[in-house]
Amino acid sequence: MKGVQEQGQAQAQGKHWDPVCGRHLEAPEGHPSSEYKKRRYFFCSEGCRTAFERQAERFRLNELARAGALMSPGRVRWGLA
Repeated sequence: MKGVQEQGQAQAQGKHWDPVCGRHLEAPEGHPSSEYKKRRYFFCSEGCRTAFERQAERFRLNELARAGALMSPGRVRWGLA
C-alpha cells in the first residue's frame, strides 16, 4: 500500500487510491465512494466500499498511524488520535 503522504500528493494531482486494497484509481468518477469524518474515499468496487464502511474507524486509524510514522523520525507512537 502507498504511504499517506504519497496518497495526499496523488489526490492533489487528481489521482486516488482505494484505502482497502490499495489499487490506484485514475479517475474517481463512476467509482463507488463513501464519506467518513468529512473526508471522501473512493473505491475500485462495491466490495471494497462495503469492507471500508464496516471498519471505517480502523482504516482511518491505520492511515493516521502511517502519517505519524512518516512524520516522527526513528520512532512510531501508537494510540488513538
